[in-house]
Amino acid sequence: MKKKLVVLTGAGISAESGIKTFRDSDGLWEGHNVMDVATPEGWRKNPALVLDFYNQRRKQLKEVEPNLGHQILAELEKEFEVYIITQNVDDLHERAGSTNVLHLHGELLKVRSETNLNYILDWYEDLNFGDVDDDKNQLRPHIVWFGEDVPALDRALEITQSADFFAVIGTSLQVYPAAGLIDFTAREIPIFYIDPKPIKIPNLRNPLQVIPEVASKGVEIMRNKLRSFI
Repeated sequence: MKKKLVVLTGAGISAESGIKTFRDSDGLWEGHNVMDVATPEGWRKNPALVLDFYNQRRKQLKEVEPNLGHQILAELEKEFEVYIITQNVDDLHERAGSTNVLHLHGELLKVRSETNLNYILDWYEDLNFGDVDDDKNQLRPHIVWFGEDVPALDRALEITQSADFFAVIGTSLQVYPAAGLIDFTAREIPIFYIDPKPIKIPNLRNPLQVIPEVASKGVEIMRNKLRSFI
């Protein structure tokens, strides 16, 4: 039976493919204050801005490709039972070939009803005013905005608790509840932490291997270390 590798990924792995993050030094996301484009209040205040912002992100996504980090994680499915829990809203893990991907913060290529959380559609083009659900309610980006519940969290906790290995790749471990997943791992399992600027993880009970590299290089190092456990 294959060992279970659970991987929490953040913006750092997608940044190598050319997708900018909102945690750059200026605090902006593609020139926008995140409170204007990633909160329910921003949506109510200026929905046209929010629609245009995500339409532009959807177009940008078509212009980038998965990088080596994504590809190696997909290849690891040959040796491990791999589950990706990602904070990213892009589809680069899926395009690289990963088959078990859970999106904590929603998906850029989906939309949902303003009023019905379960009315979700695949969506690859622009989303406009007048695009509605079956009850004529406006559709919105299928993104978990700041201040909203994280529907996938329970499943993420369940996956994390059953891991034989846990990896954190390209995330600042500052955004909760995602950052708290590491505390739900079994006490004895190895944890790999890949980030060019790793922070200190307080109160960690597990054996930790820090790999201070960008995702693409760090994942390759992790793969070699994981093979020593097989």
